Amino acid sequence: MTMPNFLIIGAAKSGTSALYHYIRHHPEIYMSPRKETHFFAFENIEPATNGPGDTVPGAVTKMDEYLSLFAGVKHEKVIGEASPTYIYLPRACERIKIHTPEAKMVAILRNPTDRAYSAFMHLIRDGREPVADFAQALEKEDDRIRQNWGPIWHYKRGGLYYDQVLRYFQMFGRDQVRIYLYDDFNKSPHAVLADIFTYLGVSDSWIPDISVRPNVSGVPKNKLMHKWMQDLFLRPNIAKAVSRRLIPERVRWRVTTQMRTWNVAKRPLPAHIRPQLNEYFRDDIQKLSQLIERDLSHWLE
Repeated sequence: MTMPNFLIIGAAKSGTSALYHYIRHHPEIYMSPRKETHFFAFENIEPATNGPGDTVPGAVTKMDEYLSLFAGVKHEKVIGEASPTYIYLPRACERIKIHTPEAKMVAILRNPTDRAYSAFMHLIRDGREPVADFAQALEKEDDRIRQNWGPIWHYKRGGLYYDQVLRYFQMFGRDQVRIYLYDDFNKSPHAVLADIFTYLGVSDSWIPDISVRPNVSGVPKNKLMHKWMQDLFLRPNIAKAVSRRLIPERVRWRVTTQMRTWNVAKRPLPAHIRPQLNEYFRDDIQKLSQLIERDLSHWLE
């Protein structure tokens, strides 16, 4: 039975997709071919929630299916997967402790105000957010949570990192959970990746291709094209099946990611909302700063 010994646990909209794709081709690392299994968050329970289009894509709930994702492991030293729900949902921490208690974990934390807006724009991009105004969506958050809308809709609550990180530190210890900042990953991705490779005990001289950034949030420039790309790339179809046989995975990923990114236009966060969210997150950021021993004052500017 092969279980992962490495987990990217979050946070959502903080670079986990990029990190997964950048490291998955390292010759000493095997990553689940399905990103975001969410297994430890939803083992043996139904992951569907009540928000618009609310399923947890690719969620694996049964152990046999989860283990099958690692059937391709050969000689790799590190076996991993990436599911950003893990840091946020308390159940995931408990299940990881049961199933793979020695696993090394990595989390990337992003300015919670920017993370909240990125999650909002992600849902706008996919045509799921019924409210076009971010301020109104924030006002509806508590009601949505009571109605069991999924974690992606927890714009504010998802960015309260202090308790999330503390839970993992207390369960596993600081040596087993490495915390990185999105700011550092964005500015110096190679340095962060090299540090992660050293932490995992694999060669840090291997240089990944970081020329393409996946999962960019924004407003589709052409909605018809966006829907066509979703149908073509995300859902089972003949063209997708044929391309998998004829085109190498790295080439497919680069082309599809560039096409999606090209069709997305970024919309800036409304200026009047940042001070409000900064106040909401202030106490949590200050506590987190002490917990991880990093100066996070720039998150409040």
